[in-house]
Amino acid sequence: MLLNMGTPRRFSLPAPTAPWTAFALGALYFFACALSSLMIYGKDSVALFWPAAGVALIGLLHFGLRHFWFIPLALIVYHATLSPIPAAFLPFSLAANTLSAIAGVMLVQRGPPLRLDVRGGFRVFCGGAVLALISATIGVAGMRVSGMLPSSGTLSAWVHWMLGSLLGIASVGPAMLLTLRARPTGLDESGEYGREPERMAWLVALAASFLVMAWGATAGGPYVLGLTALPLAALTWSAIRFRPWWTALGSMVTSLLIGVFAGFGLAGYAVPTRAIDAVQLLGFLTLLAVLPVVVAVSAHERRAVTRRMLRNALTDPITGLPNRNAFEQTARRLLTAEGRPPLALAYIDLDHLKLVNDTASHAAGDTLIRGVGGVLLAAMRPHDVLGHLGGDEFAVLMHNVLPATAEDRARQLLRDIAVYRTDWEGRMLGATASLGLVAFDREESDFARLLSQADAACFNAKELGGDQICRASLDAGGQHDHTQPMRWAVRAREAVENRTLVLYSQAIVPLHDDGPHGRHFELLLRLRDPDTGELLMPSQFFSAAGRFRLGVRIDREVIELALDWLERHADPRDIDLCSINLSAESIVDEGFTSFITQRLRRTTFPPQKLCLEITETSALRDIARAQRFISQMRELGCRFALDDFGTGFCSFGYLRSLDVDYFKIDGSFVRELETSPLSLPIVRAITDIAHTLDKRSIAEHTETPHQIETLARLGVDMAQGYGVHRPEPIEHYFTRHVPAPNLGGVHATTRH
Repeated sequence: MLLNMGTPRRFSLPAPTAPWTAFALGALYFFACALSSLMIYGKDSVALFWPAAGVALIGLLHFGLRHFWFIPLALIVYHATLSPIPAAFLPFSLAANTLSAIAGVMLVQRGPPLRLDVRGGFRVFCGGAVLALISATIGVAGMRVSGMLPSSGTLSAWVHWMLGSLLGIASVGPAMLLTLRARPTGLDESGEYGREPERMAWLVALAASFLVMAWGATAGGPYVLGLTALPLAALTWSAIRFRPWWTALGSMVTSLLIGVFAGFGLAGYAVPTRAIDAVQLLGFLTLLAVLPVVVAVSAHERRAVTRRMLRNALTDPITGLPNRNAFEQTARRLLTAEGRPPLALAYIDLDHLKLVNDTASHAAGDTLIRGVGGVLLAAMRPHDVLGHLGGDEFAVLMHNVLPATAEDRARQLLRDIAVYRTDWEGRMLGATASLGLVAFDREESDFARLLSQADAACFNAKELGGDQICRASLDAGGQHDHTQPMRWAVRAREAVENRTLVLYSQAIVPLHDDGPHGRHFELLLRLRDPDTGELLMPSQFFSAAGRFRLGVRIDREVIELALDWLERHADPRDIDLCSINLSAESIVDEGFTSFITQRLRRTTFPPQKLCLEITETSALRDIARAQRFISQMRELGCRFALDDFGTGFCSFGYLRSLDVDYFKIDGSFVRELETSPLSLPIVRAITDIAHTLDKRSIAEHTETPHQIETLARLGVDMAQGYGVHRPEPIEHYFTRHVPAPNLGGVHATTRH
């Protein structure tokens, strides 16, 4: 029935206490016995109730069984001074009170460690019931042996003794246990309970209820006990509004007061002379003592559950630090505080944590994150705010710092992280971090804007190699620079979700008469601006999309758009080859491979007329996976082109490893045919190698008639560029004749 006010506390054998602990318990036990001795009446000579039982049970439960001797010591003094008894009954009295208390405590301590909650309170009450049963059995047996009790009164005396002990435990136990227990563990509960003025009003109301109850009883009447509803109402108020200790204290005082009134015949209460009257009174007082405490504990337990849920909702489970929500709440409060000092926000992202997760385990990664959180926490100054935003990201709101000081502190944080090491199964794990920093004055209070700037600056620091700081600026130009990649990535994602990507076509034409005569074209991508309707070039958004790993989603959408359009509108007999670019992420993504395999198996457009273009750099990133992807797609009939060929440092070394059909000569060599002495021999070499390997060459970015003539003379098979055909919507392209090379009247342009 009892609940810890903070974190549930486990009972265990307490630390060694001073010798006076047992003497203090003995004195309290003696006082409780003395109070009971004043209420001994009737033929069975049993006290109306026995609060000493509650002192014994809770004293041994809290301080340990080794202090049991205070019970017989106090009883000997009690019987020698206040309540003389026959010598034959003394051993029974000592055994009844001592052994029953030990048995009750041992029962409570059985099983898992006891917690101060409703279930734990029930265990304490069960232990008290065992104490009452054993005590009554031994005590009444002793009274019979010593001639203190006639045989006809045995049963009523046993019930009287048992209920008197149980009432003593129910009235004294909760208040004593909650008084002795440990204090809360730092949780802020100030807003959960009534404050001091309300407590004072409650105390006045409780005292007034006692006075009214005494007055009403003095006035007489058959319903005297009905007035106990007045303190019961006050106790219900306490149970709902205050900590359980106040209710337990009020219940104890109320039970003792009514018991004293009845035992002494005060305030109009009649002394119970019959056994049945005593049993009824004791049962009523036991319920009066227990029920308010049960309500109080239940209400507090509900508060505790709510508090734990709130704490879990605001605390990161890995680091124990405030999570994103908690950090944001605190930061917003500080930003809007009147007269606050200058602040700085640092956004920290660990570098390459994925390597730790993949090579050691995710548990190792969590251990490293937890350790880094500890490093950052140790570096915090008064009033700083630290939060774990999730994954490998942390945020620090530095208090009362100027920009220069903030940057110095940020650099020290990175140094602290870099030198930190943690052991994981014999391996020393560590990490570096990237940090985005934004310092701001008293006028700035937009948390979302500040966090966005710090995040963008952190991203830039990571893009520059990590283990460094990037400062964000809050002026318009600085904001644009830091957040532009993110904005483009968001627009690209929305375009995929809303299907606002647009396909353009650009012809690839033969430079010799023996080339193919069907349509050979490359599909190019445009993004339609939802606000202006403007078509945006890939150079504006695709790089940002790639940085935020949207390449695979865009490639899937392009494949779907292309095949849907070709299936509905194109005549495959009119098409020689349709080329589609793939990003580096798609080549190594197993999900994309599965998607395109299934899509090609159900398309009505011949896969043999599809050419998938991969860049040289993407193939070099993971050549084994690139080979596997090419092999799988070739089994379906697709052809391949190696885009931007010639830009890699080992282009000619891996050609035998990649089974492609076309080499697309990088446009930088084509543009410089007329200006660079190296470009012409490089183009010639690429073309010769292609022919040697039975491949075809395509010159990209062909802009001028002179370039076309030079490429044809060098033996290049095909040309693509503004000098041949300007990109146009795919539906327009298929309404025109197949373009042929334009050998005159073409102005040099730049391909976007």
